[in-house]
Amino acid sequence: MALRVTLDEIRTRTYKRRDAWWTVWLVDPLASRLVWLVAPWRWVTPNRLTTAAFVVGAGSAAAFWQGTYGWLLAGALLFHLSFVLDCMDGKIARLNGTGSVFGAWLDYVFDRLRVAACVVGLFGGQYLLTGNFVYIWLGGVVVFLDMFRYLNALQMGKVKTEMKANLAAARGPEATVAFVEDTAAEHPVGEAEGEDDVVDVYSDFRTRFGLFVRIRNVLIRQRIRAHVISGIEFMMFVFIVGPVLNWIVGMTVISAVLLGGFELLLIYKLWTATKTYERKMAALVKIPAQATPARDEVPAV
Repeated sequence: MALRVTLDEIRTRTYKRRDAWWTVWLVDPLASRLVWLVAPWRWVTPNRLTTAAFVVGAGSAAAFWQGTYGWLLAGALLFHLSFVLDCMDGKIARLNGTGSVFGAWLDYVFDRLRVAACVVGLFGGQYLLTGNFVYIWLGGVVVFLDMFRYLNALQMGKVKTEMKANLAAARGPEATVAFVEDTAAEHPVGEAEGEDDVVDVYSDFRTRFGLFVRIRNVLIRQRIRAHVISGIEFMMFVFIVGPVLNWIVGMTVISAVLLGGFELLLIYKLWTATKTYERKMAALVKIPAQATPARDEVPAV
C-alpha cells in the first residue's frame, strides 16, 4: 500500500482549474475524501472506477424502470453515486499518474451508455406506469441534447485549435498562441507577450455581454466555469432533481430549455470570436496587391 497523501494535496493535484458548479459544490467534497481513502490501494485504478460508475449507473436505470416514487429516489441516489465514482477516476489518474488513452475512451463510452440506459429506465418506466407518450418524446429530447452538446463541444474545440494554429503561423515559425480564456488570469484584456502570445478574440462578445462577463469573473473565483447549465447540470436536473421532486416532465423541459439557451450562447460567442480572428489574420497576413503590367508589356489590341 502506498503512502497516504493529505486532503489538501489531493485538492491541489486533482481539482480542475474550472469545473461545473454541481461538481464543485456537490461532488468534489465527497469525491476528494473518497480518493483520500482509496488512493493508497493500487488495485483501485481509474478504469475500475469507470467500470464501477457504469455498473452503479445501470443500477440507477433499473431503479428508474420501476416507476414508483420510492424507486425514483433510489435511482436518483444511485445516479449521483455513479457520478461521484466517475469523478474519482480522473482524480486517481491525476494523483497516481495512472491515466491512459484507452481509459479516456472507456470513460467517454461508458458515460454515454449510462445516459442512454437511464433515459430508457426513467422515461420508459414512466411511460409504462402512466401510458403518457410525452415521456417517450422527452426521452428522445434528452438523448438528442446529450449528443448535440458533445458534438458541439468537439467541433468548437477544433475551430479554436485551427484559429490558434493559423494565428501562430502568421506570427512566425516559432510563435505560439493562447486565447484569453486559456490563461490562468481571471479576466485579461488585450494581448500580451510571454511564453505564449495571448490573443483576445472575445473582445466583441465582452462588449455586448458585459454583465455576463462580470458574473463569469465571480464564478471563476469559486472555480466555477461560466457555462452554468452544461451537460453535467442538465443530467443532474433530469436524473436527480426531477425524480426527487417527482416532477420529471417539468424539470426535463426547464433544463432542456436552459441547456439549449447556453449552447446557443456558446455558438454566438464562437461566431463573434471568428469575426475578430478574421480581422486579426487580415492584419497579420499582408496580401500583396496585384502587380500592374508595365506600359510596354500591355498587349496591343
